[in-house]
Amino acid sequence: MTPLSHSISPIESARLPQRRTLLLGALGATSAALVGCASAPTPADYAAEKPVLDLRRYFNGIIDAYGVFTDRGGKVVRRFTVLMTCTWNGNQGVLDEDFFYSDGTKEKRIWRLTYEGDGRFTGTAGDVVGTASGQQSGNAFYWAYTLALPVDGRVINVQLDDWMYLIDERTMLNRAVMSKFGIRLGEVLLSFTKRA
Repeated sequence: MTPLSHSISPIESARLPQRRTLLLGALGATSAALVGCASAPTPADYAAEKPVLDLRRYFNGIIDAYGVFTDRGGKVVRRFTVLMTCTWNGNQGVLDEDFFYSDGTKEKRIWRLTYEGDGRFTGTAGDVVGTASGQQSGNAFYWAYTLALPVDGRVINVQLDDWMYLIDERTMLNRAVMSKFGIRLGEVLLSFTKRA
């Protein structure tokens, strides 16, 4: 006789719906907890973190950056350095970025930032579609934007979810996830060092 073919008592039969309800309830609670754990971070999650990032103070002066671009499998497909010259005049900032790639190519991006108050920033650049918007809180800064990316002789618009974390007064780390139609294409990992 297999375990499935034995007969069950009327008492056990009456308890099956209760057990099924308890099991489904436990599975639902576990699923909800896992979804809650997997929710995306927000700038407010970092409000108590130190040192506190002041984007206008950090991005003021000369900054050297070192980075890689990885594909969605995690393979490094491009390495680069960036020389940034950053200035602020009141609530208006300019981040003049010169990129130098390991294959010898060069690229320039000039960000024009506006501090909107209450930790909020907006920004534009020649290869950014529309306006980037972001929020600083604690040691972190998050912003999202659409980048017009040249690929194989054509331009595709990709979305970036861009996080920066201040480590100390001179060092900041950056992780930007690039996606298209919600599909993750790769990541940019970057380390900024502010010159003394």
